[in-house]
Amino acid sequence: MTITGEVGAWNARGNSAPAVVARGLTKVYGQGDAAVHALRGVDIAFATGAFTAIMGPSGSGKSTLMHCLAGLDTVTGGQVHIGDVELTGLNDKQLTLLRRERIGFIFQAFNLLPTLTAEQNIRLPLEISGRQADQVLFDRVVETVGLRDRLAHRPTELSGGQQQRVAVARALISKPQVIFADEPTGNLDSRSGAEVLSFLRTSVRELGQTIVMVTHDPVAAAYADRVVFLRDGLLVDELVQPTPQSVLDTLMKLEA
Repeated sequence: MTITGEVGAWNARGNSAPAVVARGLTKVYGQGDAAVHALRGVDIAFATGAFTAIMGPSGSGKSTLMHCLAGLDTVTGGQVHIGDVELTGLNDKQLTLLRRERIGFIFQAFNLLPTLTAEQNIRLPLEISGRQADQVLFDRVVETVGLRDRLAHRPTELSGGQQQRVAVARALISKPQVIFADEPTGNLDSRSGAEVLSFLRTSVRELGQTIVMVTHDPVAAAYADRVVFLRDGLLVDELVQPTPQSVLDTLMKLEA
């Protein structure tokens, strides 16, 4: 299965196949008595065109799960599929190509290049891969994240919320099959965080994007369509159409 070339327009949104699937996923750090079992046989699927949050107590394995799903960390056992490609069967070069062409990332740190304008930062992934931006899509993404009047500004001229919106637009512009977001509002105040989460939800509703987000914040998780919960490396619960209170109640039960 080749992973080079265009991925297709937003992963054929009428397709009911999941965007990401993990089967029997295990991850062990260290050996012998020092071994830490971060994931203990996780089976999970993430729907195409949906917003899913991953939560759990500290040390539950939520960040490890996301890193394994995104090909940022190797697995000890099991399989991960992004669409029709099995990550666990790829070499380093193939993984790099897959992450470039099929996956978008949003991190707690904005990771913008300070010498580039907002527009140049947004277009950077396409330039690196030698692809041309779809101008219609570019305009739509810019409008979705509310950056039209900030495109000529450099990161130091933008607020934290605006910088994270640039990072969101950068992730969207390459038309990834899935975007992985790791605590994307962790460095933002509550108002800026709410704006970014609203833009993420809008990208799911209006652009059909698939988003998987790790967060510790029940309010952030409530923006998702579904929340899955880990404890001690196991998938133990989930909520559909969550509210901040239902998320908080579930977390309290897991930590009891």
